[in-house]
Formats: sequence, C-alpha cells, structure tokens
Amino acid sequence: MVEDIISFFENEWQISPELQLKIFHSFLAIIILLVIRFVALQLIFKNFKDVKDRYKWKNVVKNAYYIILILSIGNIWIDKIDSIGTFLGLVSAGLAIALQVPIVNLAAWLFIVIRKPFEVGDRIEIGDVSGDVIDIRFFQFTLNEIGNWVGADQSTGRIIHVPNGEVFKVSQANYDQGFSHIWIEMPVLVTFESNWKKAKEILENIINLYAEELSFSAKRKLLEASKKFMIFYSNLTPIVYTSVKDSGVELTIRFLSAPKKRRVVENNIWEAILDNFAKQDDIDFAYPTQRVYYNYTEGKDGAKKKPNPNINY
Repeated sequence: MVEDIISFFENEWQISPELQLKIFHSFLAIIILLVIRFVALQLIFKNFKDVKDRYKWKNVVKNAYYIILILSIGNIWIDKIDSIGTFLGLVSAGLAIALQVPIVNLAAWLFIVIRKPFEVGDRIEIGDVSGDVIDIRFFQFTLNEIGNWVGADQSTGRIIHVPNGEVFKVSQANYDQGFSHIWIEMPVLVTFESNWKKAKEILENIINLYAEELSFSAKRKLLEASKKFMIFYSNLTPIVYTSVKDSGVELTIRFLSAPKKRRVVENNIWEAILDNFAKQDDIDFAYPTQRVYYNYTEGKDGAKKKPNPNINY
C-alpha cells in the first residue's frame, strides 16, 4: 500500500521517494507540534487566572513552537549539514547582510526578554511615543498610546507598533519599573492681598487627605527599588512650596501618584481646592492683570515715598 502511494507520486508528479519522505516528516512534525502547542495553551488557560501571567506563558509557548518548528524542518531538509550549530551559523551569516533590520529587531527582542527594560502592562515613553505596553513580539512591540493631543497621560485610542530595534537607538522612560510612582506638581496662584498662609494651610490639609496613602505605598516600592537601582529620596511626604510670581503668591503642591491615576487624583484635588477657596472671603485666585499702585497711599508706613506737593493724592 505504502509502496504504491510512493510509486504513484514518483510517476505522476516526478517526486522522488527521498523527497516524499521529507515532505511526510515535515507534515508530521508540524502536526505534532501543533497538537503540543494546543495542549500547552489549554493548560495555561486552565491554570493561570491572572491576565498578565497568562499572556507571558502564552508567549513562551508560541515562541518555543516557532523556534522548535524551524529547527525541526531545517534538520529534515538540510541533511548534508551534520551540526545544527554550523547550520545556524551559515544561516545567520547569510541573513546578516540581506536582513539587517529584522536581525537587529530580533536581537532587541532578546534584549527586552532578558534585560527587561519594560514588560507588558508597563507605561513607557520611547522617543516621541508614550503608551502602555500591550504586546511584545519577535520584531516589534505594541503600545496603547497616551498623551499626544489628550491631556494628563490618558489614552488616545491609537495602537502604535514600534520596532524592537528602537531600544538600541533612543532612550526609554519607564513609569512603572522600580519606583512605580511619579512626582506631580500643581501650582496654585493667589493674589498678593489674599491670606496666603491660610491658603497654604488649606492646601496642605487637602493634599494630605488625597496623597498620604500614596506616599506610604511609595515607601514600600522605593525600598524594593533600592535593592536594584541607586534610588534615594529623603522625603516622600506631600509638601506645599511658596514662591512669588508677577501676578501673586504661587503655592506649589508636590506629591506622589501612581502614573495611571494622575488625572483622577488631580481632578479630586482641584475640586477640593475650588470648594474650599469659594468659602473663604480673604482668598482669591490670581491671574495676569494690570493695576495702578500708589505707594504713598497703599504702601507700608516705613516704605512710603515722600509725597510730591504738585500731585493731589
């Protein structure tokens, strides 16, 4: 039966028995690997409930499938090369010139997997692009874009595919790795006539209410990050700084926030500021204005300029 099938293909399609055997072994290898891949994925979906862990193991299975498939098919068809290492060396040398960019991307993929400058789920900035990493593949990784025309680092809805080789060319910023929190500063400008000390006290109460828990969480993260990176902060508690601008007294709130909660936290703080300042008769927001200032009538007694007898005050 088998001999008849071999003779049929040899006579009708001019395929030699040796070539038929290689085709058969290739199909058999593909089917076996597909079955193994299917079973492995089913086990992953069954045993891993966390989305991130499931994604990682699914990628491991998928990458292992392609690597083993390439090696298996190569071993079947390249029978004149005894050493797989020699085979891979010759293939690499031939592709290095013709496929320089894909090879760089593949090398960058290995760098990303081993060195882990970022992982799936991290919020990063690479070059002019910022976003949440949602996929990492052999030749590119994918970001869910944030920022651009949208404020406060929120999603734009665009998916951006970035070649892996970019990690060798431009700097990357990781919002989540290491410290896992970012510093946020919110300037609040009040008029010179306002009771700025009272305003500062109100801001301190508001920021302690909304940011105290975040600072406590950041201390734990900082302790973990200090084991891997040279990161040190002497003070993680929220603070309000005072400075003077052209239009009034600037009170700058500085506090820590999780990167993905930035807009929500800022929204809550601003609403609290607006509500509290609205109840105060001696606090006004400042904005760029022009006014005429008469030192003799409005200045302090010790700093008043002597009056000019030719001017009626």
